[in-house]
Amino acid sequence: MSDVLDLLRERGFVKGISNEAGLREALERPITVYNGVDPTAPSMHVGHLIGMMALAHLQRAGHRPIVIVGGGTALVGDPSGRTTARQLLTKETVDANLIQLQRQVARFLDFAHGRALMLNNADWLLKLGYIEFLRDVGRHFTVGQILQHETYRERVSGEGLSVIEFNYVLLQAYDFLHLFREYGCILQVGGSDQWFNILAGVDLIRRETGREAFALVWPLLLKADGAKMGKTASGALWLSPELTSPYDFYQYWVNCDDADVGRLLRLFTFLPIDEIERLETLRDAEIRHAKEVLAYELTATVHGAEAAAEARAAARALFAGEGDLDAAPTVTIPAANLAAGISASHLFALAFGDTRAAVKRLIDQGGASINGERIVGDPKIDASWLRDGALLLRKGKKTYKRVLPVG
Repeated sequence: MSDVLDLLRERGFVKGISNEAGLREALERPITVYNGVDPTAPSMHVGHLIGMMALAHLQRAGHRPIVIVGGGTALVGDPSGRTTARQLLTKETVDANLIQLQRQVARFLDFAHGRALMLNNADWLLKLGYIEFLRDVGRHFTVGQILQHETYRERVSGEGLSVIEFNYVLLQAYDFLHLFREYGCILQVGGSDQWFNILAGVDLIRRETGREAFALVWPLLLKADGAKMGKTASGALWLSPELTSPYDFYQYWVNCDDADVGRLLRLFTFLPIDEIERLETLRDAEIRHAKEVLAYELTATVHGAEAAAEARAAARALFAGEGDLDAAPTVTIPAANLAAGISASHLFALAFGDTRAAVKRLIDQGGASINGERIVGDPKIDASWLRDGALLLRKGKKTYKRVLPVG
């Protein structure tokens, strides 16, 4: 069981551990470990996926994971890593988001027979009396201690930090204490931006019980060039198929930088290390195969094997001329519009959500094509352009939309 720590390090999940020797000894027996996700949006994004994969590895090694879906802490908002305050969410919004996140979490862990738990911290945080909480928990923290956190310190000297945000670290620390007492949880894992908050919980447990708990954090998800990973032209890379389609999700990973492939295979797949080492030695045109493996495995984990296979087939059809286009990103337009004829600029604007001015610039630069034919000027597009009952639009080199007439 303790070998899982070496596995996590080998796969890139370890940036800091509060007491490695102590944690390694504790991992020789089954332990309970937790990671928290605040439902501040109706879906998890790819950054949350690291936590789910880390918990999955720990569960496979015989340990029990707990996922806290933070219906209580989301009402406050974590200021970590933010230069401005989060917009406060209503309880109704948080509860709606929470339902969606609970469905997503269930894809990554085995919850049968209590092998994993999913809890909502609103169940205990909303019952706390404020005065009681300040006396029992707040007394263990000083303002100076909290201001050691870079985010808190910079916000106080800059835009300002609200009292409600200032309390977030206390609430997260209390979560850890509650889980320690009620479920015997001795390890919290998270991104390196949570190091301060997790250590606050470790310290609170020590002060309240005289016993030791542990913290483990992984590096933030960055590209090889240092830019934040998981951002697309339309925003975050979501795990919800309604917000990021399986095809777009697949395409994000198949188009990753060559230098990132090995690291992403370690983090986001369960492939053996020796197979990953083989894939990351591929060069030039062969590296495309390694990226396809990454994209397929990751999409299958998040959306299922069938959706991953469909996304792969659509990508191959679009870029290699082989496979099925059914899973390609598709929009519909009224057949009557096409029968009457629609300008290419208007069609592209509808399909991609761009302005007509932006589309005209794209056409002028030679970056627009329909069914593989580059568009010149602004021709009328009618039913005679259809191929197999559809139009295949390409914007730039890698962005496609399939247009289907309906009605």
